[in-house]
Amino acid sequence: MEKFSWSDPPSPTAFPIASPGYPFIFAGAFVTIIFALLGMKVAALISLVATAGVCGFFRDPDRVTPTTPGAVIAPADGRVIVVQIVEENPYIPGPCLKISIFMTVFNVHVNRIPHEGEVDEIQYHPGKFYSADKDKATISNEQNAVIIKTGKGRIYAVVQVAGFVARRIISTLQQGQAVVRGQRFGMICFGSRLDLYLPPNTEPVVTKGEKTRAGTTILGYLHETEK
Repeated sequence: MEKFSWSDPPSPTAFPIASPGYPFIFAGAFVTIIFALLGMKVAALISLVATAGVCGFFRDPDRVTPTTPGAVIAPADGRVIVVQIVEENPYIPGPCLKISIFMTVFNVHVNRIPHEGEVDEIQYHPGKFYSADKDKATISNEQNAVIIKTGKGRIYAVVQVAGFVARRIISTLQQGQAVVRGQRFGMICFGSRLDLYLPPNTEPVVTKGEKTRAGTTILGYLHETEK
Protein backbone atom coordinates (compact mmCIF):
# COMPACT_ATOMS: atom_id res chain seq x y z
CA MET A 1 0.00 0.00 0.00
CA GLU A 2 1.31 3.45 -0.97
CA LYS A 3 2.33 5.57 2.03
CA PHE A 4 1.69 9.32 2.20
CA SER A 5 2.75 12.23 4.37
CA TRP A 6 1.86 15.88 4.93
CA SER A 7 4.67 18.01 3.47
CA ASP A 8 3.00 21.15 4.82
CA PRO A 9 0.69 21.31 7.86
CA PRO A 10 -3.00 21.01 6.89
CA SER A 11 -4.88 24.29 6.75
CA PRO A 12 -7.27 25.07 9.64
CA THR A 13 -9.88 26.39 7.17
CA ALA A 14 -12.35 24.47 5.03
CA PHE A 15 -11.46 26.40 1.85
CA PRO A 16 -7.76 27.37 1.97
CA ILE A 17 -6.75 30.39 -0.13
CA ALA A 18 -3.19 31.15 -1.26
CA SER A 19 -2.01 34.38 0.37
CA PRO A 20 -1.16 36.15 -2.95
CA GLY A 21 -4.89 36.02 -3.75
CA TYR A 22 -6.05 38.12 -0.81
CA PRO A 23 -5.47 41.55 -2.45
CA PHE A 24 -7.43 40.48 -5.55
CA ILE A 25 -10.26 39.04 -3.45
CA PHE A 26 -10.50 42.06 -1.14
CA ALA A 27 -10.48 44.42 -4.13
CA GLY A 28 -13.27 42.42 -5.80
CA ALA A 29 -15.33 42.34 -2.61
CA PHE A 30 -14.87 46.10 -2.13
CA VAL A 31 -16.04 46.86 -5.68
CA THR A 32 -19.03 44.53 -5.23
CA ILE A 33 -20.07 46.34 -2.04
CA ILE A 34 -19.77 49.75 -3.74
CA PHE A 35 -21.94 48.62 -6.65
CA ALA A 36 -24.50 47.20 -4.21
CA LEU A 37 -24.62 50.39 -2.14
CA LEU A 38 -25.15 52.43 -5.31
CA GLY A 39 -28.07 50.18 -6.28
CA MET A 40 -26.28 48.89 -9.40
CA LYS A 41 -27.64 45.36 -9.13
CA VAL A 42 -26.36 43.96 -12.44
CA ALA A 43 -22.87 45.37 -11.92
CA ALA A 44 -22.84 44.10 -8.33
CA LEU A 45 -23.87 40.61 -9.48
CA ILE A 46 -21.17 40.54 -12.17
CA SER A 47 -18.58 41.74 -9.66
CA LEU A 48 -19.71 39.11 -7.15
CA VAL A 49 -19.35 36.31 -9.72
CA ALA A 50 -15.92 37.61 -10.74
CA THR A 51 -14.81 37.73 -7.10
CA ALA A 52 -15.99 34.16 -6.59
CA GLY A 53 -13.98 33.16 -9.66
CA VAL A 54 -10.86 34.79 -8.22
CA CYS A 55 -11.43 32.88 -4.96
CA GLY A 56 -11.60 29.68 -6.99
CA PHE A 57 -8.41 30.51 -8.88
CA PHE A 58 -6.43 31.12 -5.68
CA ARG A 59 -7.70 28.01 -3.90
CA ASP A 60 -4.93 26.14 -2.15
CA PRO A 61 -6.14 22.65 -1.18
CA ASP A 62 -4.16 20.50 1.22
CA ARG A 63 -2.43 17.55 -0.42
CA VAL A 64 -0.79 14.40 0.90
CA THR A 65 2.43 13.34 -0.84
CA PRO A 66 3.64 9.79 -1.63
CA THR A 67 6.74 8.83 0.37
CA THR A 68 7.97 6.23 -2.15
CA PRO A 69 11.79 6.47 -2.32
CA GLY A 70 12.99 8.26 -5.47
CA ALA A 71 9.51 9.35 -6.55
CA VAL A 72 9.33 12.64 -8.47
CA ILE A 73 6.05 14.40 -7.75
CA ALA A 74 4.11 16.74 -10.03
CA PRO A 75 4.93 20.38 -9.21
CA ALA A 76 1.61 21.59 -10.64
CA ASP A 77 -1.98 20.68 -11.42
CA GLY A 78 -2.64 20.47 -15.14
CA ARG A 79 -2.01 18.41 -18.25
CA VAL A 80 1.28 16.82 -19.32
CA ILE A 81 2.30 18.31 -22.68
CA VAL A 82 5.93 17.10 -22.93
CA VAL A 83 7.70 13.89 -21.88
CA GLN A 84 10.97 13.54 -23.77
CA ILE A 85 14.74 13.45 -23.58
CA VAL A 86 16.30 16.77 -24.62
CA GLU A 87 19.98 17.03 -25.50
CA GLU A 88 20.55 20.40 -23.84
CA ASN A 89 18.83 22.97 -21.68
CA PRO A 90 19.75 26.24 -19.94
CA TYR A 91 19.76 24.88 -16.39
CA ILE A 92 21.55 21.55 -15.92
CA PRO A 93 24.43 20.17 -18.01
CA GLY A 94 23.98 17.51 -20.68
CA PRO A 95 20.91 15.56 -21.78
CA CYS A 96 17.95 15.33 -19.43
CA LEU A 97 14.36 14.12 -19.22
CA LYS A 98 11.99 17.04 -19.72
CA ILE A 99 8.44 16.87 -18.39
CA SER A 100 6.17 19.89 -18.92
CA ILE A 101 2.77 20.55 -17.34
CA PHE A 102 0.35 23.12 -18.75
CA MET A 103 -2.07 24.87 -16.39
CA THR A 104 -5.27 26.56 -17.51
CA VAL A 105 -6.96 29.28 -15.44
CA PHE A 106 -9.22 26.58 -13.99
CA ASN A 107 -6.38 24.58 -12.39
CA VAL A 108 -4.98 25.04 -8.89
CA HIS A 109 -1.91 27.22 -9.44
CA VAL A 110 0.05 26.61 -6.24
CA ASN A 111 3.37 24.94 -7.11
CA ARG A 112 5.06 22.21 -5.07
CA ILE A 113 8.56 20.74 -4.76
CA PRO A 114 9.00 17.57 -6.91
CA HIS A 115 11.81 15.92 -4.89
CA GLU A 116 13.57 16.67 -1.63
CA GLY A 117 16.98 18.34 -1.60
CA GLU A 118 18.60 21.75 -1.24
CA VAL A 119 18.15 24.81 -3.44
CA ASP A 120 21.45 25.10 -5.30
CA GLU A 121 20.59 28.11 -7.46
CA ILE A 122 17.69 30.32 -8.52
CA GLN A 123 17.65 31.89 -11.99
CA TYR A 124 15.06 34.48 -12.98
CA HIS A 125 14.74 35.43 -16.66
CA PRO A 126 12.43 38.23 -17.85
CA GLY A 127 10.76 37.58 -21.17
CA LYS A 128 7.63 37.60 -23.30
CA PHE A 129 4.19 36.13 -22.63
CA TYR A 130 3.43 33.66 -25.42
CA SER A 131 0.77 31.02 -24.81
CA ALA A 132 2.32 28.63 -22.28
CA ASP A 133 1.37 25.47 -24.19
CA LYS A 134 3.62 26.46 -27.13
CA ASP A 135 7.22 25.21 -27.42
CA LYS A 136 8.58 28.74 -27.81
CA ALA A 137 7.27 29.62 -24.33
CA THR A 138 10.07 27.53 -22.83
CA ILE A 139 12.66 29.67 -24.61
CA SER A 140 11.12 33.14 -24.78
CA ASN A 141 8.69 33.60 -21.87
CA GLU A 142 9.38 35.08 -18.45
CA GLN A 143 10.51 32.27 -16.15
CA ASN A 144 11.94 31.43 -12.77
CA ALA A 145 14.16 28.34 -12.52
CA VAL A 146 14.93 26.61 -9.24
CA ILE A 147 17.89 24.22 -9.43
CA ILE A 148 17.84 21.63 -6.63
CA LYS A 149 20.52 19.19 -5.52
CA THR A 150 19.32 15.97 -3.90
CA GLY A 151 20.94 14.33 -0.88
CA LYS A 152 22.85 12.00 -3.23
CA GLY A 153 24.16 14.89 -5.33
CA ARG A 154 21.79 14.59 -8.30
CA ILE A 155 20.71 17.88 -9.89
CA TYR A 156 17.31 18.76 -11.32
CA ALA A 157 15.49 21.97 -12.21
CA VAL A 158 11.87 23.02 -11.85
CA VAL A 159 11.00 26.07 -13.95
CA GLN A 160 7.96 28.31 -13.53
CA VAL A 161 7.05 29.72 -16.96
CA ALA A 162 4.61 32.61 -17.34
CA GLY A 163 1.91 32.33 -20.00
CA PHE A 164 -0.20 34.62 -22.17
CA VAL A 165 -2.48 35.61 -19.27
CA ALA A 166 -0.03 35.00 -16.41
CA ARG A 167 1.92 38.13 -15.55
CA ARG A 168 3.32 37.34 -12.12
CA ILE A 169 5.59 34.51 -10.98
CA ILE A 170 5.79 34.00 -7.22
CA SER A 171 8.49 31.94 -5.49
CA THR A 172 9.26 31.84 -1.76
CA LEU A 173 12.53 29.90 -2.03
CA GLN A 174 16.04 31.06 -1.17
CA GLN A 175 19.42 29.68 -2.24
CA GLY A 176 20.69 27.11 0.26
CA GLN A 177 17.21 26.33 1.58
CA ALA A 178 16.37 22.70 2.36
CA VAL A 179 13.13 21.56 0.72
CA VAL A 180 10.94 18.47 1.00
CA ARG A 181 8.86 16.67 -1.58
CA GLY A 182 5.37 18.16 -1.94
CA GLN A 183 6.22 21.41 -0.14
CA ARG A 184 4.54 24.57 -1.45
CA PHE A 185 7.04 26.97 -2.99
CA GLY A 186 5.08 29.49 -5.07
CA MET A 187 2.56 29.98 -7.83
CA ILE A 188 2.00 31.67 -11.19
CA CYS A 189 -1.01 33.93 -11.47
CA PHE A 190 -3.62 33.18 -14.15
CA GLY A 191 -2.49 30.37 -16.47
CA SER A 192 1.02 29.08 -17.15
CA ARG A 193 3.28 26.00 -17.27
CA LEU A 194 5.94 24.16 -15.27
CA ASP A 195 8.99 22.62 -16.96
CA LEU A 196 10.85 19.92 -15.08
CA TYR A 197 14.40 18.93 -16.12
CA LEU A 198 15.51 15.62 -14.60
CA PRO A 199 18.60 13.40 -14.91
CA PRO A 200 18.35 11.37 -18.15
CA ASN A 201 18.06 8.02 -16.38
CA THR A 202 14.91 9.12 -14.55
CA GLU A 203 12.14 6.56 -15.19
CA PRO A 204 8.97 8.39 -16.35
CA VAL A 205 5.59 6.90 -15.46
CA VAL A 206 3.36 9.53 -17.11
CA THR A 207 2.59 10.13 -20.77
CA LYS A 208 1.59 13.15 -22.80
CA GLY A 209 -2.03 14.13 -22.20
CA GLU A 210 -2.31 12.81 -18.64
CA LYS A 211 -3.73 15.02 -15.88
CA THR A 212 -1.66 15.75 -12.80
CA ARG A 213 -2.24 16.93 -9.23
CA ALA A 214 0.53 18.93 -7.57
CA GLY A 215 2.11 17.15 -4.63
CA THR A 216 0.28 13.88 -5.33
CA THR A 217 0.82 12.56 -8.87
CA ILE A 218 4.05 10.59 -9.37
CA LEU A 219 5.75 11.64 -12.63
CA GLY A 220 8.66 9.23 -12.44
CA TYR A 221 11.44 7.76 -10.35
CA LEU A 222 14.79 9.41 -9.85
CA HIS A 223 17.73 7.01 -9.73
CA GLU A 224 20.16 8.47 -7.21
CA THR A 225 23.25 7.16 -9.00
CA GLU A 226 24.32 7.39 -12.64
CA LYS A 227 23.71 4.31 -14.77
